[in-house]
Amino acid sequence: MTTPERRVFESPGTAIGMVHVGASPGTPHATDDVAAVEARAVRDARALLDAGFEALIVENMHDRPYLRGGVGPEVVAALTRVALAVRRVAADVPLGVQVLAAANREALAVALASGADFVRVEGFVFAGVADEGLLDEAAAGPLLRYRRAIGADRVAVLADIKKKHSSHAITADLSTAETARAAAFCGADGVIVTGTATGEAADAAEVAAVRAAAPDLPLCVGSGVTPENAADYVPLTDGLIIGTAAKEAGDWRRPVDPARARALVAAIRGAR
Repeated sequence: MTTPERRVFESPGTAIGMVHVGASPGTPHATDDVAAVEARAVRDARALLDAGFEALIVENMHDRPYLRGGVGPEVVAALTRVALAVRRVAADVPLGVQVLAAANREALAVALASGADFVRVEGFVFAGVADEGLLDEAAAGPLLRYRRAIGADRVAVLADIKKKHSSHAITADLSTAETARAAAFCGADGVIVTGTATGEAADAAEVAAVRAAAPDLPLCVGSGVTPENAADYVPLTDGLIIGTAAKEAGDWRRPVDPARARALVAAIRGAR
């Protein structure tokens, strides 16, 4: 991204598919063993790739309600197994990892072990209040030191700013554009702008403001991309992270719908 060895996305509005991993061992909605969780993740990854998606992210979305700022070794182990399996079927595209909520060190560890290319992180700069509680310490300083300590320098860090499912009253005097500049100053390899919740569209004007404020910083939209609005984002962004709109009936809890996934890729390519 900001250095050649961390460069991830090559095309405007790169289509990045979310692989929503089934509930991890020990989490409230866990019903299946890890082998079954792995198999479903691989099926979704194949469906996204077959539809033309150009990158993937593995995320523990089904582990809700999330812990704040860390997860147990059983979750790290399960996600590493899943990420390795997805890496095998997605050998030729960038692969990312996100561990909710704000379990950013764990995400880096999974990425390093599985050969992933980037992590999506929360709370990189400033403080906020998410539905899992107060994110009271900016992650940038500790996280980038941890990346250096474990030898994961090649893994790019993409930082959510003014993240979804959160209150930003603490930083109400800071715009999203100012937050992006702070993330750039603190060493993020890219930033992610979202709507207010999963499946909610980002404000295109806000995305444009972030691009203008940090023109050299890779920028992704992280929620609410549809075939109808993709053209609003493609010229402004390096990546479009898509989960909900590619699922059956537009429901993030369901499997990938190949027809919906193909329609999204077609809209993105048409906007380039």
